[in-house]
Amino acid sequence: MNMMTLSQSNQPVSGGFRVDVSRGQRIGRVSSEWFTRPDDERFLNLSDLYEAVRGRAERAQARTVESRTIRVEASRDSSERLALMVPGRDEQVMPTHWSFGQLCTLVGAPTSYLRQLPAALSAINLQHGLLSHRAELVKTLEGDNGRVELRAVTGPDYGRIWDHELVAAVMKIAGNGTGDTRWKVPGVMDWSTMTHNPFVDVTKDTTTLYASDRDVFLFLVDDTHPIEAGRLSDGSPDLYFRGFYCWNSEVGSKTLGIASFYLRAVCMNRNLWGVENFEEITIRHSKFAAQRFAHEAAPALTSFANSSPAPFVAGIKAARARIVARNDEDRESFLRKGGFSKSETAKIIETVLGEENRKPESVFDFVQGITALARTKSHQDARLELEGKAKRLMERAI
Repeated sequence: MNMMTLSQSNQPVSGGFRVDVSRGQRIGRVSSEWFTRPDDERFLNLSDLYEAVRGRAERAQARTVESRTIRVEASRDSSERLALMVPGRDEQVMPTHWSFGQLCTLVGAPTSYLRQLPAALSAINLQHGLLSHRAELVKTLEGDNGRVELRAVTGPDYGRIWDHELVAAVMKIAGNGTGDTRWKVPGVMDWSTMTHNPFVDVTKDTTTLYASDRDVFLFLVDDTHPIEAGRLSDGSPDLYFRGFYCWNSEVGSKTLGIASFYLRAVCMNRNLWGVENFEEITIRHSKFAAQRFAHEAAPALTSFANSSPAPFVAGIKAARARIVARNDEDRESFLRKGGFSKSETAKIIETVLGEENRKPESVFDFVQGITALARTKSHQDARLELEGKAKRLMERAI
């Protein structure tokens, strides 16, 4: 049965489908998250994730105070911990690992050094910094989860986008994130058969829904509706599916961001394989961040989720159809004019020859060779530079 027919009729596949992951980019951002998240930061569905981050927001209180009015002391309950007295509260407030670092940064104190000191000495040094530092307004975020914690210390104009707001925006298009809509936690690539299986149980090992005390990260795909965008050299369909990941920190550890793309497979380690058309937007938590999220980021996510793959398919076909080189002289000239060194030019041509059993002719051929070369670069800057050149070539072909 033709996969293009399945995609156009919105009928999902009933089993795995073969993919060619030698093409496109490999992106490791999701894999990095997967490797570093402990079990208590992994969620099996969006509903549970939403309840967790919404609950902590409901228990939180933000206020603006003057920095030098914050008092630091060793905890009365534990001499090994610091405690804070914040204007407007009678009880002690315990700094988190993150907010302690923010306080140190505020006064220019060496965070790693103060962490090594006994609590009493660390408190004396931090208090001295707060009193001697020029007075300024700061925005605190305090949460009560059995004890009152200082979750964040930011500038007074920090534009907080709550983690639950991002999760709610995703739930509008993805429901529970486990298959009740087209969007779901991804399946897994079987390397022995080069087949991506969309139907894998969501467990702590396979989930891509994460939240810590300082951020959220979500990765979802529409991997039961593969898209055919041309044919491979052996005549089989070149299949993709859509995916996106997004992230946020309501305590200031990172921006809000959304990345959308087409990809061919996701492996067990949550590396993304065969990625094309990678697009990313970020929003800093500045004064008007909440408005930008409401008017830019959330609509962009919905637009991608509901968009037709037709422009993407047309672009791939256009790049395949545009022949730019018919002999070795043309190939070298095309790449050298594109800013590639003589060594890179030879490697790109050799890569395509090795993978396709023929030398590159179309823009698409060259783009695949460039991205394959990029995957071999150990330094991120070099890899991104090559991928950027490949992207510009593809854009000019469309």
